[in-house]
Amino acid sequence: MRCYAVIDTNVLVSALLSNHANAATVQLLERLFLGEMVPVYSKEIMCEYREVLKRKKFNFDLETVNYILQAVENYGIIVEPTRAGIILPDMKDIPFYEVVMEKRNEDAYLVTGNLKHFPTEPFIVTARQMLDILDAGK
Repeated sequence: MRCYAVIDTNVLVSALLSNHANAATVQLLERLFLGEMVPVYSKEIMCEYREVLKRKKFNFDLETVNYILQAVENYGIIVEPTRAGIILPDMKDIPFYEVVMEKRNEDAYLVTGNLKHFPTEPFIVTARQMLDILDAGK
């Protein structure tokens, strides 16, 4: 099964911070590189990825960060979302919600570590839930 995934920045941060290959966020990135998911993003999301993943406090390897960002851009789909007019607990999450809404008719999911920041919807999932969705489609 191949589906579209809008990946919240916190999922990428979690994957890069993890020391465990079996962590859901790490496995999710692996699935992205295997082509099981097509990343969907906007210019705004890509700017956030770059800004957050290159923060000194994380001290992530820049080569790894650039590799991930390049993969998202090379294999993903960029969209210019329509404004959703929604209020979320963390307004910085609106670009992710708007992008997933733009692709909802194409089996798109929003993958996040902060479910409480979004409305309760079946297409807003954790990394573990996304892995289960991918496995169910095999």
